[in-house]
Amino acid sequence: MTLGAEFNVESLTCRDWNTSSKVSQKVCVRFCKLRRLKYNFSMVLLKNCICSVVIMGITLDLEAVPTPSQLHLEENAILNSGWWNTSESEDSHDICSWYGISCNDVGSITRIKYQFYTPTGIPLATLNLSVFKNLEWFEVAGSGLQGTIPPDIGNLPKLTHLDLSYNSLDGEIPLALANLSQLERLDLSKNELQGSIPPELLFLKSLTWLDLSYNSLDGEIPPALANLTQLERLDLTKNKFQGSIPPELLFLKSLTRLYLSNNSLDGEIPPALTNLTQLKTLGLSSNKFQGSIPPELLFLKSLTWLDLSNNLLDGEIPPALTNLTQLEILGLSNNKFQGSIPSELLFLKNLIVLDLSYNSLDGEIPPARANLTLLERLDLSHNKFQGPIPGELLFLKNLTWLDLSYNLLDGEIPPALANLTQLEMLDLSNNKFQGPIPRELLFLKNLTWLDLSYNSLDGEIPPALTNLTQLKSLTISNNKFQGPIPGELLFLKNLTWLDLSYNSLDGEIPPALTNLTQLESLIISHNNIQGSIPQNFVFLKRLTSLDLSANKISGILPLSLTNFPSLELLNISHNLLSGSLEPLSKGNHAQLTSIYLKNNSISGKIPPELGYLPSLDSLDLSYNNLTGTVPLSVLAVANVDLSFNNLKGPYPADLSEFRLIGNKGVCSDDDFYYIDENKFKHCSAQDNKVKHRHNQLVIVLPILFFLIMAFLRLVRLRHIRIATKNKHAKTTAATKNGDLFCIWNYDGNIAYEDIITATQDFDMRYCIGTGAYGSVYRAQLPSGKIVAVKKLHGFEAEVAAFDESFRNEVKVLSEIKHRHIVKLHGFCLHRRIMFLIYEYMERGSLFSVLFDDVEAMELDWKKRVNIVKGTAHALSYLHHDFTPPIVHRDISASNVLLNSDWEPSVSDFGTARFLSSDSSHRTMVAGTIGYIAPELAYSMVVSERCDVYSFGVVALETLVGSHPKEILSSLQSASTENGITLCEILDQRLPQATMSVLMEIVSVAIVAFACLNANPCSRPTMKSVSQCFLTQLTPLDIPLREISLQQLMSQELRHYLNL
Repeated sequence: MTLGAEFNVESLTCRDWNTSSKVSQKVCVRFCKLRRLKYNFSMVLLKNCICSVVIMGITLDLEAVPTPSQLHLEENAILNSGWWNTSESEDSHDICSWYGISCNDVGSITRIKYQFYTPTGIPLATLNLSVFKNLEWFEVAGSGLQGTIPPDIGNLPKLTHLDLSYNSLDGEIPLALANLSQLERLDLSKNELQGSIPPELLFLKSLTWLDLSYNSLDGEIPPALANLTQLERLDLTKNKFQGSIPPELLFLKSLTRLYLSNNSLDGEIPPALTNLTQLKTLGLSSNKFQGSIPPELLFLKSLTWLDLSNNLLDGEIPPALTNLTQLEILGLSNNKFQGSIPSELLFLKNLIVLDLSYNSLDGEIPPARANLTLLERLDLSHNKFQGPIPGELLFLKNLTWLDLSYNLLDGEIPPALANLTQLEMLDLSNNKFQGPIPRELLFLKNLTWLDLSYNSLDGEIPPALTNLTQLKSLTISNNKFQGPIPGELLFLKNLTWLDLSYNSLDGEIPPALTNLTQLESLIISHNNIQGSIPQNFVFLKRLTSLDLSANKISGILPLSLTNFPSLELLNISHNLLSGSLEPLSKGNHAQLTSIYLKNNSISGKIPPELGYLPSLDSLDLSYNNLTGTVPLSVLAVANVDLSFNNLKGPYPADLSEFRLIGNKGVCSDDDFYYIDENKFKHCSAQDNKVKHRHNQLVIVLPILFFLIMAFLRLVRLRHIRIATKNKHAKTTAATKNGDLFCIWNYDGNIAYEDIITATQDFDMRYCIGTGAYGSVYRAQLPSGKIVAVKKLHGFEAEVAAFDESFRNEVKVLSEIKHRHIVKLHGFCLHRRIMFLIYEYMERGSLFSVLFDDVEAMELDWKKRVNIVKGTAHALSYLHHDFTPPIVHRDISASNVLLNSDWEPSVSDFGTARFLSSDSSHRTMVAGTIGYIAPELAYSMVVSERCDVYSFGVVALETLVGSHPKEILSSLQSASTENGITLCEILDQRLPQATMSVLMEIVSVAIVAFACLNANPCSRPTMKSVSQCFLTQLTPLDIPLREISLQQLMSQELRHYLNL
């Protein structure tokens, strides 16, 4: 109905409203007020709200005017959502004036733009969207919303702008969105949406902006996206899309921005992209695109941003890129490009960022001349560039970032670098630069990051470094610098990272370093620093890492060590320190995770307080002069090494002897034991107080004890002979002939009968594994102790080769003790029966755990890293800490056993060999197929390097989850797909690792590939592998989840771990 201008007054009555309701009153008032109408309202006399409408020469369409009931619903929806502050709703009767809400002239809500005010955790469905019939704009980005997108969102017929980004919405994209026929902008980015893009979404013909980035959407990119002909921006970044770019996508002629980065798209980059003539931004990074850059791409004359990094692209960089004259950002990093940089590239005068890092580019860096005058960031790192830094490069006056690290550049660092006055980051590490640091470099007043490490720079550290007042990170490690540490460094007030390690610096630590109050990491290890640790280090309150190892620092541990509240790593090993550990037992060390004081002259007792540090994970006090008993609290630390001190007293039965080896006063209460100069003695059963009071009993009681035990032994032997006469005829006959030869101690008695009884004469029901030389049985002794019994196969026991294998394993295991080498409790040698008694490993072998899906998922990334580390420490001990060295010859996943705490132990020493002084041994090939070093195919010379290769296979198998035969095959054929990332080959049964654990996974992978080098001489020693696992990792400047197998095999990353 239309009211014409001839009508001046009309009355509307809002019936059936209870005027005692506060909400009804406000809605009625709002209905009249917002229409500029006169209204009368009486709560006493009227039960209805009567509004007098005055039409001032205006024609109204009553169908377009919302009814009071609709306004009531809108207001109720706002109030009931809980999104707005209740006190705010009390202050105003007009919701149109509330924050984030806009209304039209007739009082209906048309816009909700509400950001960062919604309490986190509220579902989007708490707001009843279906009532807002006039809503045109709905933006609630970053409001902490959860749950699924409700279907009633499709009941907003006038909606043109929908932004739900930066929330925690999950589930699938609702089909109801297809009803929003007026929608022009749809942003669902930065949520947790799953599933595929619904086909119905492609009928939104008015859409100009579609952003679904940073979700978990999968499947292929639907070709029907071509229906969105008005689309100007399409962003599908950081999802799980697969397949190739659909050709139909290339008909979106209005597209100016296309982002498909961080997916799993593959195939070649389609040449038809040239159809997108309006395109300004093209992001295809972090996918699996192969082939070369299509020439047609170079006709996109409007392109200002092109990112093809982190793919598998190869060939040479096309010179025709110079056609993209508007280009400002060019990213081609982390591909397989070869050849030199085309000189034509230097004519892109608008270029601001040029990133060609992580490729195989070579030759010399071309002279940039004055062409790239706008260039701000240049990254040519991780390539094979040679020669000096070209002088023309130094005229790029706007450069703020210059990274030439990990190349083969040589010569001296050019003084003309001082011309780059805007430079903030300069990384020349891992090259072949020589000579001193040029004085002119110190005029770069804006520099915040300077890395000159891993070169051959020499001379003294210039005191003028103090001019770099903005410097936050200074790394000049692994060079040939000499002389003292300049005290002038104290003026670098903003410094947070200082690494001077691996040089030839001498003198004392300047006390002035304590003025660097922002310092978080101080690394001065592996120099010739003398003197003591300054007392005023106490002022370095932010210090998280202090590494002074491998110097000549003397004196005592200063009391200042008690005042590092943020300290996480303390490494002062391999110095000349003396005194006690008392400073470490005091103060606030809540964050301390690692303490390394190995190889000093520290004396006194170990304070029990060390064991109560809440974050302590590693404690190495080995090779000192510590005395007294070991506090149980300290033994509870996960990784503790107290070996080679002067400690005394018993150690717990469940503790590995390796932690305390070399302490002559330490004794064992274990059931099975050996006594020699390398092992622990058995703790006496007598009370120490009684010994002091009755010295004579020291002599009498042992004699009496052994007489009784000898008598019991005779009785027990007679009993064994009688019992086995009926049950084991052959064994009895051999026993009568005196062939039984058993050596072990178990409660003072021979445990042979216990083993036979526990296994019911080696019944198969107790067999838990079978190997090349014998079977392993689970046996529970009368004391309740469970052991593993390895028995040679019956038909093999009489063969000389197997007899030799058995004797060899006994010899090896009886002479070594290590926490990660299986413990031998005893053995039996007989013509008809031979067996070994081991500690029982509850989890079985690493191979069986990885084979079982349930157990493999329980074996999380942290446990797997620890298994690899433990195996490395065991092999390092065999190769380098035992005389003569032992080569295992059969390292495999089946021979790495796991206890209930997932701690590994290397087992099966039947093929082990002692090496002579020439570190090699000519013998028959032994080992497990798939783990044998390739050189043994043509040589019979066995060395420690054979074990190193086998360890590399086991380490990689632990990460992959199964034997890495395909990877090993590709390594041997030199056909490794260098674009494959580490994350792609990791065991997919486990969830993604956290960044801290991923850092350790990367280090394990680097070590594994280094150990798998086909050239034995290029493999690291197990000692270097073990040491690198004990060293705190510094962050890589590579995105960890994008590291490729090619990078893992690079020499640069081996240098990173000092392999």
